[in-house]
Amino acid sequence: MKLRTYIVEDNATIRENLIGTLEELAEVQAVGIAETEDEGKEWLTSHASQWDLAIVDLFLRQGSGLGVLAACRDRASEQKMVVLSNYATPDVRMRCAQLGVDAVFDKSNEIDALVDYCIVHGTQRAASGAPAANPPVNRSACS
Repeated sequence: MKLRTYIVEDNATIRENLIGTLEELAEVQAVGIAETEDEGKEWLTSHASQWDLAIVDLFLRQGSGLGVLAACRDRASEQKMVVLSNYATPDVRMRCAQLGVDAVFDKSNEIDALVDYCIVHGTQRAASGAPAANPPVNRSACS
């Protein structure tokens, strides 16, 4: 079972390279993309049962990835949100954790770790046969 993945990234070159890498190495199926905060929030929240993983950049052409993360805070428990950014500083990682992000990866040196994360998450979903039917988890208590 492929990991249905939605990507919020405004740089077309990075986005296309990321999709190609993840589809080849990690059994990922890209189900859509957004280049702006509004596009990402709208699709992820209105298609809640159609994605397993969202990969979000923080700096977008319009808005911020932080807004996308906040909009998806109450997603289903098996849905994962990760950040892929050039600005994965300790402060950014802490803010992302407060928004319920499952992992943060630095674009410059943690792509292999992102691939590994996708492989593990995809394997766990396949083993559990997880349909997107679990109730949302309130991640607002994360600190």
